[in-house]
Amino acid sequence: MNTRVVQLKAFERLLDIMDDLRAKCPWDKKQTLQSLRHLTIEETYELGDAILDNDLEEVKKELGDMLLHIVFYSKIGSETDAFDIADVANGICDKLIDRHPHIYGDVEVANEEEVKQNWEKLKLKEGKNSVLEGVPRSLPALVKASRIQDKVAGVGFDWERPEQVWEKVEEELQELQEEVANKDKDAIENELGDVLFSVVNYARFLKVNPEDALERTNKKFIKRFQYLEAKAKTLHKPLANMSLSEMDVFWEEAKRLPK
Repeated sequence: MNTRVVQLKAFERLLDIMDDLRAKCPWDKKQTLQSLRHLTIEETYELGDAILDNDLEEVKKELGDMLLHIVFYSKIGSETDAFDIADVANGICDKLIDRHPHIYGDVEVANEEEVKQNWEKLKLKEGKNSVLEGVPRSLPALVKASRIQDKVAGVGFDWERPEQVWEKVEEELQELQEEVANKDKDAIENELGDVLFSVVNYARFLKVNPEDALERTNKKFIKRFQYLEAKAKTLHKPLANMSLSEMDVFWEEAKRLPK
């Protein structure tokens, strides 16, 4: 059977199941857009974890969960004639066509950067008052900083070279140290935010996703610390009773473990 036919039949099957669940399952019948929101956020993070682990089987499962949520929201929307899954699909199709005039029109682009710049300019033409309107308010601060910088760079508000960005990082670090010396907590928090924002910007110039980089370090730290805890248990000695020098021996061992 043709691959596209198989794909469409699978999607139709999901739509049929969603109809059944919404009509017959007590839990599914009670759900609203608002009650599903936190579950969708959780599923998004689970998908992110699977991607970071490069666990393709888990990625497949989590994508299924995300697809279910999209179908679920669309089913709820259809019950008040607000929108249905066809409206959702056609809406994104129309947006993709409009935002890719270099594919579906006569615009020429030289590289990925020009594609991104055109994308932001087209969004402004669609009636948005600011390129930053597309940054969700509820994003975690680190991710939000990265998206803000991507957005403004798309309309030309950007540094020219990585060296300039690093100089900004050093400048912000110096200002932070000055406020630490002044012991002004509010100013320290303000300057620390500037340091983090500038480091995120530097990561962009290095073509490194700061969220992924930090999460990699989180996972590395967890692995090493759990190794330290396991070693402490073999000695029947609580970590709280170990000196830093004793813990450091096992920490250095953990650093030599295979990644």
